[in-house]
Amino acid sequence: MTDSAPAQETRDYRDTVFLPKTGFPMKAGLPQKEPAILAKWLEQNLEGQIRESRKDRAQFILHDGPPYANGDMHIGHALNHILKDMVVRTQTLKGKDAPYVPGWDCHGLPIEWKVEEQYRKKKLNKDEVPVEEFRAECRAYAQHWVDVQREQLKRLGIGGDWSHPYLTMDFDAEATIVRELLKFAESGQLYRGAKPVMWSPVEKTALAEAEVEYEDITSTQIDVAFEITESPIAELVGARAVIWTTTPWTIPVNQALAYGPDVLYGLYEHQDGRRYLLSAELKNHVSDRWLEDAHQIASWYGRDLAGTIARHPMYALGGFFARPRPFLAGDFVTTDSGTGLVHMSPDHGEDDFDLCKANGLDPVFAVEGDGKYRADWEWLGGQGSVINPKFNAPDGPICSDLRKAGALLAASADYTHSYPHSWRSKAKVIYRCTPQWFVPMDKRVDHDTPRCAAEAQIRAHQGDGETLRETAMRAIADTRFVPAKGRNRIGSMVETRPDWVLSRQRAWGVPITLFVNRKTGQYLNDPAVNDRIVAAIRAGGVDAWSDARAQEYLGDQYDAADFERITDILDVWFDSGSTHAFVLESGKWPALVRRDGSTHPADLYLEGSDQHRGWFQSSLLESCGTRGRAPYKSVLTHGFTMDAKGMKMSKSLGNTISPVDLMRDYGADILRLWALSVDFTEDHRIGKEILAGVADQYRKLRNTFRYLLGALDGFTDAERVTDVAAMPELERYMLALLADLDAKLARAVDDFDFNAYTRLLADFCNEDLSAFYFDIRKDRLYCDINPATGVQTLERAAYRTVLDTLFHALVRYAAPALVFTSEEVWGTRYPDAGSVHLLEWPELPALAGATGGLVEKWTQVRAVRALVTERIEPLRREKIIRSSLEAEVWLPDDAGDVDLEEVFITSTVHKGDWDVRRTESHKCGRCWRHLPEVEDDGALCNRCDTVLDGQ
Repeated sequence: MTDSAPAQETRDYRDTVFLPKTGFPMKAGLPQKEPAILAKWLEQNLEGQIRESRKDRAQFILHDGPPYANGDMHIGHALNHILKDMVVRTQTLKGKDAPYVPGWDCHGLPIEWKVEEQYRKKKLNKDEVPVEEFRAECRAYAQHWVDVQREQLKRLGIGGDWSHPYLTMDFDAEATIVRELLKFAESGQLYRGAKPVMWSPVEKTALAEAEVEYEDITSTQIDVAFEITESPIAELVGARAVIWTTTPWTIPVNQALAYGPDVLYGLYEHQDGRRYLLSAELKNHVSDRWLEDAHQIASWYGRDLAGTIARHPMYALGGFFARPRPFLAGDFVTTDSGTGLVHMSPDHGEDDFDLCKANGLDPVFAVEGDGKYRADWEWLGGQGSVINPKFNAPDGPICSDLRKAGALLAASADYTHSYPHSWRSKAKVIYRCTPQWFVPMDKRVDHDTPRCAAEAQIRAHQGDGETLRETAMRAIADTRFVPAKGRNRIGSMVETRPDWVLSRQRAWGVPITLFVNRKTGQYLNDPAVNDRIVAAIRAGGVDAWSDARAQEYLGDQYDAADFERITDILDVWFDSGSTHAFVLESGKWPALVRRDGSTHPADLYLEGSDQHRGWFQSSLLESCGTRGRAPYKSVLTHGFTMDAKGMKMSKSLGNTISPVDLMRDYGADILRLWALSVDFTEDHRIGKEILAGVADQYRKLRNTFRYLLGALDGFTDAERVTDVAAMPELERYMLALLADLDAKLARAVDDFDFNAYTRLLADFCNEDLSAFYFDIRKDRLYCDINPATGVQTLERAAYRTVLDTLFHALVRYAAPALVFTSEEVWGTRYPDAGSVHLLEWPELPALAGATGGLVEKWTQVRAVRALVTERIEPLRREKIIRSSLEAEVWLPDDAGDVDLEEVFITSTVHKGDWDVRRTESHKCGRCWRHLPEVEDDGALCNRCDTVLDGQ
């Protein structure tokens, strides 16, 4: 200490301490900054730089599931693509070559429906427009939304080959989809059959299960009497068999009645003098509707009813309705509801179809595609639509006619139940039997000699005698699912699913390019014809499949007049299920080609959990049917985004949240941080309060980087402490924590556990750095250097060295999540060093010896520090002290060689009974610590005096 106390009391020492400086602002201004950063990436071709930097590295291929080119990006799109981007960027950070080729699903009913809506607004009829012109409008509509969504996704910071996305409507893609279809045909895995399928009368097409959603509706329930005309049980002749249904419109297509063989049936005499047959177990339920005054005459088990015949209530119309209605044994008949007798309409139910077909009763195709009965139908011909509640109402035409015939026993429009709807038109759908094209799930591939190259490839993987269902189940067992419950979900669906319906009756899509022999009903299976078809579509797209070119494809060997050219299109799920073929195997995107030239499956498919019945499943079936394996090694699924109250987002509820609006208000990095902070494997929420919390989390992370940038101002390799063993214990402890964080983050990348990844990163920055390490060491950062000479203590040099290590690690860890902010951070410190996204996973300094004891020791020190802070707080609240530097502490135990005054940021620490009080020591005029050695307020402590060396 010097003797010039009066001068020290008045001197301002601010010019003698290090004050951090950085151009990195505390206020983020993301909505303004991010577009400029994005423009720079595009200008510098960052994607090309990344591909070049990872050339010849180990590959990781995520295959993008195509979103639909129909409308603005919604919050589900945003979440999905942020997760995909996180996968690609973390794998790239780990040093792998992880290209991302985005894609879009461009065919199908949603787009066709929107174009038709435009027609309807103009009062035009789509069917009067040439189909090529209509398809061109669909193509233009899809391209518009591809372009819109592409810009929105780029704004979200999603990296990838945006200049060369894949589109299912590209001619090459359409040709490959046709080729994949023909592989099924050539290998005998395709058939034409009439089965009940989900049908939308509004959209006039079959629907896939993934296109159907269920909603509660209120239907008309009716009890209808079928008079028994023949039976081995004499007492039944003349009695009425009672059925119950919630779809009155199926009565005009009834062909039989089903009973349960083990169900007990009773014959009841009603007060109206008639006798009725129904389940004895359900008699009381029926009584509640209409059978209140009746007594049982006799009873039989269902098996005794074999050979019984009834007649349709409208038998007097003749024709179809005059045919006998046989009683058939159905194992599916239960006594859960109804009457225990089920009316059978093979056109409109799967159980109905199977039971009737087994008994020689074929569909009659009475209901047309628009939901009306065909014009020549004896009852209600040309009327409908069958999904119209008024048509099925108790006073509607069906019930009115049944009432006149004396067959309507009860009718009420009060039955609430779940019912399938088209997810796009929101209209009710029906089961409707129509001729469709199917891929069988249970047909065995057991030919002695493969009939084509496709079949040989399948058998090479799956072996003889394996069905598509068995191959798919084996592939599911071999696939990694994240979360693991996804395996059971898709497995249960595949295990019980019916044959795959491939055909749709629309215009905008890839055609089912088959010629069917008019005499035999068999489709033509000629590889030469198929090759000509594929080549034509590759050159001209789907419009090449036309009557005008039929003979061209058939060649000289066949006469076009002998064949029916199929005009159905493919289910769009077949389109998207084939993307692995034209994206991963075509060679059009060299970055996606395996270096050994193989067509190994993609490393990962990542979509929402609804895709277990959608893209995951269609891709699985398509690949298993043509390659004998799954197209993916791993499948990651995420849940759905709900509003702040946990309700499903809906335009009608007005609770939708636009990611485009959020980026305008908050910036993309906030939205990305939200997506990576929630438990995305389950349904999760978003709302103003939630986003405010995310914004606060972002602010803390940003401030961590701001502190690092300021604290490292002027740092050079010349001051780096290279010998870790020479560093103070606190620095070695922090390096041990960083190594532990590094291992946990690497494991989170391998597990695709991005919720844990962001939480670990945020907790480390907030708790280990800002609230602990930075807080303790800021005194040495400011005061352990003489700015005039640049001379600093070893402790300060070690601190800055560790800060530099932290900076390089943290900016890399944060880069996949906060893509724009990390670029801003990196560019602030290294403006000429290129993009942060070209960097690889950090290499941390080696720690000599075991660190377990060190971590355990400092864990205990931090626990005591927390107790001290807790005991200081009341003194601060009561204004006894203004800061912890004015506190003097007594502890029962000491911490050995740990400088507790520095760690606790207090005046002095003594051993003794717990106590905290205001110190009487004076305050150093430079570092502001209250120490016994300071002779007077404003004088210098020994440390500051030594650092300044008499200044």
